[in-house]
Amino acid sequence: MLSGMEVKLINTPNAPQPAGHYSQATVHNGLVFIAGQLSIDPSGEKKLGPIEQQTEQALNNVHAILKAAGSDWDRVLKMNISIADINLWDAFNKVYARVLGDNRPARAVIPCGPLHHGFLIEIEAIAATDM
Repeated sequence: MLSGMEVKLINTPNAPQPAGHYSQATVHNGLVFIAGQLSIDPSGEKKLGPIEQQTEQALNNVHAILKAAGSDWDRVLKMNISIADINLWDAFNKVYARVLGDNRPARAVIPCGPLHHGFLIEIEAIAATDM
C-alpha cells in the first residue's frame, strides 16, 4: 500500500522473471513503472550478442510488460537507458527508433560502463495505463 492506495504488481511469462527482490513492474495511480530490462529472453536465456540484438530483446521485454500492464508504446512517458559504452549509441538508437516508430517518449541514455554479466544495455520505462 502507498498512502492508502493500492500498488499492483505486474508479472508476465512473456518477459524474463525477476532474478532478485523486485517486480517486473508496478502500477500505481494510472502509471506503470517497468524495472530495468536486460537482453534476457522469457525463458531466462541471456542474449549477449551485439548491441542491436541486445537492444531488440530488452525492448521486447519492455513491450511484453507494457502489454501485461494494459499499456503500449504510445503510452510510454519516459525511458531510461543505461548503455555500457557511449560508442554503441548510434547502433542502439537505430534499433530503438525502428521499434518505437512514431512514438517519442522523453528519454535519457546514460553511459555507465560495464553492466552485470557482460550486458551492453538495460532499459526501464514509465508509462500511462488504465489499470
